[in-house]
Amino acid sequence: MPAFRIAPAVADAFPDTLIALVTAAGLRGREPWPDTTAALEDLEQQLADGTWQPADETDPRIEAWHTAYRSFGTNPRRIRPSVDALGRRMAKKGTLPRINPAVDSYNAVSVRHGLPAGAFDLDQVTGDVEIRYAEGSEEFTPLGEPDTVENPKPGEIIYADTTGVLTRHWNHRDAHRTRVTEDSTHVAFVLETLHADRDGHLLKSAADELQSLLAPHAEQTAVHYLSPAQPHVGA
Repeated sequence: MPAFRIAPAVADAFPDTLIALVTAAGLRGREPWPDTTAALEDLEQQLADGTWQPADETDPRIEAWHTAYRSFGTNPRRIRPSVDALGRRMAKKGTLPRINPAVDSYNAVSVRHGLPAGAFDLDQVTGDVEIRYAEGSEEFTPLGEPDTVENPKPGEIIYADTTGVLTRHWNHRDAHRTRVTEDSTHVAFVLETLHADRDGHLLKSAADELQSLLAPHAEQTAVHYLSPAQPHVGA
């Protein structure tokens, strides 16, 4: 597995960050995942019943990401954190999208716990992955737009490997190159909070829940944690 690192400047700026890295090897994305199907349907039923609703921008978990986005020059109401956009979509439509079992699993966990989530096909990652401030010369091809090339703004927080950008605006959108498909077998999933003291227990519950959805369909799963105190995981 590639190493995942938080750059010192990001760790200094966001000292209470905690990131769960849930890895799965030997993933089988073409078989039925009944627990994931049930998790999606359960959330949708709770929303319909009025017993639960997704966190919105008034929630401290989402508000923290809006504040972070503004700190590096991104307007979070125009370019929203992934969990904010997903929750708004669910609140409007009443349903979550169905992409493939692995993606559906982290979407369900993300919106249930109000925490941003993403995933990378590790067979498409080159070198190590770093969460850092962009220089502005890096290249990013957005998910679903294989012919588009963007450059992040200097100072924007990104996930990047040695080839290019894996996510823009920290957790707004993933790259097309490392997207998770039904045929992805070696995947790293990330769940994030900027307030470990307040929400660390939520993050750990979410990581455990995601691992439990993945484990029946993988040869091996593991959970690691990245933080300013432990800024490096992996090789």
